Amino acid sequence: MSVLSKQTLGAFWKKYNTLLILLIIVFVSSRMSDKFFTSTNVPVLMRQIAPVGITSMGMLIVVCMGGIDLSVGSIMAVGCVLGAPIINQTGSIALCVVVVLLAGLILGAISGFFIAFMRLAPFVMTLAMMTIATGVSYIYSKARPVQFTDRRFSDFIQRFYYGVPTPVIFMIVIFIITFLVFRYTLMGRMFLAIGSNEESVRLSGINVKKYKFIGYAISGVLSAWCGLMMAGRTNVSSPLVGGGAEMDAIAAVVIGGASLAGGKGSVPNTLMGAIILGIISNIMNLMNIPAYPQNIVKGVIIIMAVVVQQFDVKNMKR
Repeated sequence: MSVLSKQTLGAFWKKYNTLLILLIIVFVSSRMSDKFFTSTNVPVLMRQIAPVGITSMGMLIVVCMGGIDLSVGSIMAVGCVLGAPIINQTGSIALCVVVVLLAGLILGAISGFFIAFMRLAPFVMTLAMMTIATGVSYIYSKARPVQFTDRRFSDFIQRFYYGVPTPVIFMIVIFIITFLVFRYTLMGRMFLAIGSNEESVRLSGINVKKYKFIGYAISGVLSAWCGLMMAGRTNVSSPLVGGGAEMDAIAAVVIGGASLAGGKGSVPNTLMGAIILGIISNIMNLMNIPAYPQNIVKGVIIIMAVVVQQFDVKNMKR
């Protein structure tokens, strides 16, 4: 193979590796189970993907700046436990949505404040927020699930529009907004620039602290909204919702090719990473693989996906 062909193949792989991995996993899954592409399973798969797809958009922003957000799952739990009690007591869906989004904004903003302005390490601060938010969700719910007596919100979340579940529609809308922000706005460029070289951005007169603060606040809002959607989907507000969601969001971002060191990330690839994770979980459920072995399989596949992404075709030929 000529040098030019190797370079062309390498460039193609570097650009489309996440898409190729997704196509391979879809093909393998369809061969492993004849239930995979059925009208019963596809809606279930789409609903599984939506929460990870939404939270991974917020995680992508944080990771592109060289940070991390371990509080995603716990803030989801807060958003979830607020849902049913507020709607049951007030009958106002609008009030519930405002309170949940405000709670997510406050929790995310607190993390952003201490990380941006007090210079706390993102890992440490978001780990602390994860613990705090978990405590808040259990205290508020008294560690008990609460069902919706007013089913309007649940009916809305569980509805289909032209064959597409409502959570997936929200995921698509948030994906489009995030894509436009990264592609066409100064804010999106700053998220990437801060991760690439924070000191250079600061010396250029850019308010780095402001963008870090905004990034974590956005992550908090998206996480809380996912929690509320999960409450509507199951018709129950439970503090158990969101367990491990931060790991799925981080995995989706990494599978999508983002660098945990910051400065590199793709919105479409991150969404494909979320879809890959959803398919992995879905096919293992179809094959009746228990939960704990699923975690092992998922971890191995994540490692393999990242290794394959970083594999250079040129090195393969040496």
